[in-house]
Amino acid sequence: MRDLASRLRRLPPSCGPVRLIGVDGHAGSGKSTFAGRLARELDDAPVLRLDDIASHEELFGWTGRLLSQVIEPLGRGERAQYTPYDWHTRRFGPPRALPPAPVILIEGVGAGRRALRPHLAHLLWMEVPREVAWARGRSRDGEEQREFWAGWVRAEQRHFADDSSRPFADLLVRQCQEGYEVVHGPAGTVGSDHDVTYGDGPSAVC
Repeated sequence: MRDLASRLRRLPPSCGPVRLIGVDGHAGSGKSTFAGRLARELDDAPVLRLDDIASHEELFGWTGRLLSQVIEPLGRGERAQYTPYDWHTRRFGPPRALPPAPVILIEGVGAGRRALRPHLAHLLWMEVPREVAWARGRSRDGEEQREFWAGWVRAEQRHFADDSSRPFADLLVRQCQEGYEVVHGPAGTVGSDHDVTYGDGPSAVC
């Protein structure tokens, strides 16, 4: 993880002074956990969770809101301010500030969509089969969310059919028994050393 963080820090800024790193993948693929661990390795880099941008009415129709509230201000080197959505009360909450930082992670399904890719310094894709990821998500959220998940799966399928992220991923992230394996993605440039594996330490390299 330390080597991956060092690599990301060396990337040129992609959105004003910020290096925006997208972490995409199917729901339940482990994006939040991975992004949290990577953020800590990046000196507690901010993490923007797309669950805060989406809503029940707009599972994937949030592009304009993200661009106007977050991407455009950061691109000008200004503090962004967005209104996170509360999935329990079904309403948007008070504004939350997101100052420019050297690296900001954008984590969630759709983080690599075509409208965002021009603003990303790197796109990471969680390499988990969708059925496995969805099964994890259903197990995590419990029986009370069964109806929501049925609608979500259909919406996610439509989204990726129209706007796939994986073909544009610079890196693929695979969870191992300990740590993560990170290899070049479809859009990544393979150098003379070919695929490189990162972990959290000697015992975490798979």
